[in-house]
Amino acid sequence: MDVKIKRALLSVSDKTGLVELGHALAKRDVELVSTGGTAKTLREAGLQVKDISELTGFPEMMDGRVKTLHPKVHGGLLAVRDNAEHVASMKEHDIAGIDLVVVNLYPFAQTVAKGASRDEIIENIDIGGPSMVRSAAKNHAFVTIVTDPSDYDNLIAELEESGGATSYDFRRKCAAKAYSATAAYDSMISQWFAFADQQQLFPDMLAINGNRAEELRYGENPHQRAALYLPIGPHGSGIAQAEQVQGKELSYNNYNDADAALELVSEFRDGPPTVVIVKHANPCGVASGETLIDAYRKALECDSVSAFGGIVAVNRPLDGATAEAITEIFTEVVAAPDADDAAKAVFAKKKNLRLLLTGNLPDPMRGGLMVKPITGGLLVQSRDNGYVADSDLRVVTKRAPTTQELADCRFAWTVAKHVKSNAIVYAKDGATAGIGAGQMNRRDSARIAAIKAREAAETYGWDAARTVGSAVASDAFFPFADGLLAAVEAGATAVIQPGGSMRDEEVIAAADEAGLAMVFTGMRHFRH
Repeated sequence: MDVKIKRALLSVSDKTGLVELGHALAKRDVELVSTGGTAKTLREAGLQVKDISELTGFPEMMDGRVKTLHPKVHGGLLAVRDNAEHVASMKEHDIAGIDLVVVNLYPFAQTVAKGASRDEIIENIDIGGPSMVRSAAKNHAFVTIVTDPSDYDNLIAELEESGGATSYDFRRKCAAKAYSATAAYDSMISQWFAFADQQQLFPDMLAINGNRAEELRYGENPHQRAALYLPIGPHGSGIAQAEQVQGKELSYNNYNDADAALELVSEFRDGPPTVVIVKHANPCGVASGETLIDAYRKALECDSVSAFGGIVAVNRPLDGATAEAITEIFTEVVAAPDADDAAKAVFAKKKNLRLLLTGNLPDPMRGGLMVKPITGGLLVQSRDNGYVADSDLRVVTKRAPTTQELADCRFAWTVAKHVKSNAIVYAKDGATAGIGAGQMNRRDSARIAAIKAREAAETYGWDAARTVGSAVASDAFFPFADGLLAAVEAGATAVIQPGGSMRDEEVIAAADEAGLAMVFTGMRHFRH
């Protein structure tokens, strides 16, 4: 059923497109009713507007807190027009129907983002707006509700196509979007109260919101559907906000892997030039160097087989020489804070390669919550932003690590934090020498990492695998000495691990017998 638009109520914080919409409605002889600043803007544009106080018979009061909360407003919105009792009530109480509501809400998120005082934030919690939106949306059989300025053109087109009316299908779609808008708005407020105002990490009710940025080609597999959502309200930036300079549309797996690469390289945002190569959400090569190209070549040498078709992330603006090196093998995505013209020109020759510019790197120490769906529920935890300083390390072997061994231990430990458990990482001279990920036992992870290192040695003609003389990091304690002994076989001379096993003494004794230096962190970094 089409509904002719005869009276419209407009009350918006965001004035984008308001005047153009007002003129389009006035052109069709729609009566405009408005509030405060919205009415002022329309009048200044030469439009005739009735104040909300003329409709209700009451002035706006209490600093604008009370203006639309009135039976003549909500009666005009909620009345079922083909219900005789409703029509009689409207006539008895002199309530005029309202056919169109155009509302967007107080800028709560923007107020929080600018660091406003608590009182100012509270004043920017909209009450009348959401009430009108919900009333109009509930009665969408007769009332059109528009909450997003980007939909004004669609509304105008709808009116033009139907001679000043809206269709039921259009009103139904607008109602669905309106309830999403109020739900997201309320969730932002509830998050602010819980996290910022009351410092509750896990509130009694968890509100999660997001705007759909795009639908993706498919999910992890072609038979799965997927989309990217961006958080509403104040938030940090990352892969989801990166500028895609070129390349094919990003897939679900591209986003997931690129995020893993960016998270890891961000650990080195204040360090020397560093390159991370990721494949299937696991790093297969990480290195720091004097230059980006030096770091890239060292990272690639760790596991050039896995790097094929991988994701590269760097902690410095990309230059042409590094871009040339990256394009020597097939690479899916490259993420960087920026890229110079020479680098962009190199990548432009590879039209399918996606180049993402993030502008900056996320703070690895930032807080936040991680959410994982399980059957029938959600698992929620704080981000793994744990940091171990040198002063936190405890030497547990007879031999203490040398300065270089300690530096390699710390490098390996940082990488291991981002490798799927069970994780073993060998590092030497600021580069990964072997990475073992996701095995059901730690010994196999150690052996796999060593096998990859030996294969790399054969590929590049080295006399010995780079695990010889390396430091090895384990994301969790060695439950038995066998994992440690596998590292010894690979040639490691130093070990960093959390400690805390019932068999720590046995593991320490094995390390002493092999002449290893070992430090305990007291913190583990499982990643599943």
